[in-house]
Amino acid sequence: MNKKTIRDIDLQGKRALVRVDFNVPLDKATGQITDDTRIRAAVPTIQYLLEHGASVVLMSHLGRPKKQADDKLRLDPVGHRLQELLGRPVQKINTTTSPEAEATAHALKPGDVLLLENTRFDPREEQNDPGLSEDLARLGDVYVNDAFGAAHRAHASTEGVAHYLPAVAGLLMEAELAALGGALDHPERPFVTIIGGAKISDKINVIENLLTKVDALLIGGGMANTFLLAQGYQLGDSLVEPESVDMAKSLIDNAHTNGKHLLLPVDAIIADAFAPDANTNIVSVNTVPQGWRILDIGPETIKHYKAALAGAKTVIWNGPMGVFEMPAFAEGTRAIAQALADLQTKATTIIGGGDSVAAVEQMGLADKMSHISTGGGASLELLEGKELPGVAALQDK
Repeated sequence: MNKKTIRDIDLQGKRALVRVDFNVPLDKATGQITDDTRIRAAVPTIQYLLEHGASVVLMSHLGRPKKQADDKLRLDPVGHRLQELLGRPVQKINTTTSPEAEATAHALKPGDVLLLENTRFDPREEQNDPGLSEDLARLGDVYVNDAFGAAHRAHASTEGVAHYLPAVAGLLMEAELAALGGALDHPERPFVTIIGGAKISDKINVIENLLTKVDALLIGGGMANTFLLAQGYQLGDSLVEPESVDMAKSLIDNAHTNGKHLLLPVDAIIADAFAPDANTNIVSVNTVPQGWRILDIGPETIKHYKAALAGAKTVIWNGPMGVFEMPAFAEGTRAIAQALADLQTKATTIIGGGDSVAAVEQMGLADKMSHISTGGGASLELLEGKELPGVAALQDK
């Protein structure tokens, strides 16, 4: 990574304005945090800043407020949890930029932590308004972007403010870019990627870019159906995207022309309804009856995919193999997760995308992976080969 990080600058006595990703899930009834992964992921950067003599001003969005204050999306629960994790007070104020915010930030001493209110309560945030960027810049001496999960957004707190302060990456941002960027640019081979999820249209650009880099690409999830449709299979009531069939054909031809292995399911778990208690069967992908739909990859496909992964040295996985939220259709995703866990000492394994991350965490296998990405959309855009605005704005080394 050719961007400066917090390791490259003097922090003693500085106010570090830090964009973190505290967009955590909340229980609708109680407002309590149901998964604090993103808060815990930010702790190493915050601790580093404090240990090197800085005070810290934190800013994050949470949810999708309608560009105004929403009491259900205030960052108070985040502040309470962060205080527990840091073992020191975290001051929280109910504003992002204001005379109060400026006065509070300027009164901080080294070792103090201030949490600003939800950045998206200000309608200027998502417009990347220069006025808001300047207001934010007055709260710090240096800007640190540690919000990889929001780095694909050119917002005032993720991109705009970087033009008004010395701007560097935090430790989480550095780790994400090193893992995903390193795998894409300098993979140890064989390099295998696994792409799943519902729709090919969501990941066409990802697949196109990966086919220029990988040795093998394994396709699962609903998107595999469109590839199978492109090969002439009748798929009953399975989810397909007829408008993407030509693109699927083109990707298959592209893989063949360039000597890449594009692996598609050969069998499937089918159901007579999209429901957890539906009747199920295992069939070849060319014998899906009318009234039935593919909801997971089958046991033969699992064997083929595990064989393709067995010798891999670098693996990136983005997207489940089936409707893993329903136990009857979770085996394909579970088998892939276990296959990657079994590579623990033999390969670099990177999990990107919310559903894939949720799957390995549910299965208790997260600690067996080399890197778990905190950014769904940002991970996808990196896999597409795009430059992330929140990264591009940081200072080069």
